[in-house]
Amino acid sequence: MGRRERSKQRVRASIYSSALSLFVEQGYDRTTIDQITERADVARGTFFNYFQRKEDLITAWADARKQRLERFIEESALSQDDDVTVQLERCVAALAEFNEAERELTTTMLQAWVKAGRPLLEDQRAGNAFASIIEAGRQRGEVTFDIDPLRVGNILRDAYLGLLYRWSRNPDAGAPLHIELREILRIILTGVLAYPQASHTPARQAR
Repeated sequence: MGRRERSKQRVRASIYSSALSLFVEQGYDRTTIDQITERADVARGTFFNYFQRKEDLITAWADARKQRLERFIEESALSQDDDVTVQLERCVAALAEFNEAERELTTTMLQAWVKAGRPLLEDQRAGNAFASIIEAGRQRGEVTFDIDPLRVGNILRDAYLGLLYRWSRNPDAGAPLHIELREILRIILTGVLAYPQASHTPARQAR
């Protein structure tokens, strides 16, 4: 990477970090582009060299989180000696850790992300990443062979995002995030029925 490109990367990073800090301090809706450029100490026109509109900062934040999510999942799957349950538990624990470490930022940006309609445009990268762990477990005989790994991956992704949004709306309600995520994982992996239910349909009475 040349000097010019490094300079461009630094400017973009400064605009991005300045925006996120302002979003946390005063909210996404109340933050203007002028305030962002003032905090980053760049001209207003410079902002548009990197972001076409303020909403693009939401996309940049979401993309960065997706990349981190994928890295966490990939790292969770590195040890082939661990079974699928251990790998997924390690993965959801890591997800909870980085969300709780950036609690204010996650709360602010996730609500802006939902309000901007971004979940409707969500791609399947996160679902694919979860599915890779499920598929590896299926190949080792730990997961029922007729289960579709991508369907399970998408269920895990949807459950994770739904819980994360509820947690962002009221972080102090319910159990801590890591416990909630582990409980969701347990339900998905084991189901909810304790045993097959016998039919209790009463015999038709003789007339």
